[in-house]
Amino acid sequence: MAGLIVLLAVAFFVLVVVLRSIRIVPQARAGIVERLGRYHRTLDAGLALLVPFVDRVRPLIDLREQVVSFPPQPVITEDNLVLGIDTVVYFQVNDPRAASYEIANYIQAIEQLVVTTLRNVIGGMTLEDTLTSRDKINAELRTVLDEATGKWGIRVNRVEIKSIDPPGSIQEAMEKQMRAERDRRAAILQAEGYKQSQILTAEGEKQSAILRAEGQRESQVLYAEGQSKAIERVFRAIHEGDADPKLLAYQYLQMLPQIAQGESNKVWIIPSEFTQALGQLGSAIQSPGDGGTGAGGRDRAAPA
Repeated sequence: MAGLIVLLAVAFFVLVVVLRSIRIVPQARAGIVERLGRYHRTLDAGLALLVPFVDRVRPLIDLREQVVSFPPQPVITEDNLVLGIDTVVYFQVNDPRAASYEIANYIQAIEQLVVTTLRNVIGGMTLEDTLTSRDKINAELRTVLDEATGKWGIRVNRVEIKSIDPPGSIQEAMEKQMRAERDRRAAILQAEGYKQSQILTAEGEKQSAILRAEGQRESQVLYAEGQSKAIERVFRAIHEGDADPKLLAYQYLQMLPQIAQGESNKVWIIPSEFTQALGQLGSAIQSPGDGGTGAGGRDRAAPA
């Protein structure tokens, strides 16, 4: 019975020794091995053998890129305004040995370094410059962090400002300013639109008046040409028909009422030929018989 107990104790001891001698490191992890309290080596991913009760493995270090979001920090600008700035840092451990022995808590150290750097950078900038210069602030933060964290075995990949919160009174003033600016732009656009509409309307009226005048001119030209052609045709017909002067006088007497209808016809122009024809027409009317024609008159006038 005693031998069985001893055998079980020996087996348990051997099991413990074996477990302490074998260590499996996951991928993207690194382990620091200390032998008798001093740094011995760095374990990479995979199976590793240790000396039991002599080697000790510190907590594994994550080699992947890590993201740390720091709470808003109060920062005073050059124009004495307090801003709350929330930052995000992307970093990666390159040297597990330096990250273990060069700094006690690298995450806390990075946070404090970000806070002090923000205060130094934004302390020389106004509120307006701070709100419009995020890329510049990010670049300066990354430069300072790279210089400080290089000896810690840490590489800072990116630093981003997640939010910048000015005081409530400043936010209200900025909103009023933006609202006034939008109203001003809206008024300018409305005035420009009204101006353009008036210009287009005037151009349209101008073109319409020009086209209307051209139409009237063409109409009057065509009407005058028609009248001219009509007069030429009538004149040609009269001469071709060899009209008698008494007939012309009679036609003129028929047209007198139509000429008198116009309100503007104040003066009538009567040709001298018409007065002669009218006298002949009167003589013909007063002469008795059906032979008292213009031809008879011409026959009587011939012997004289």
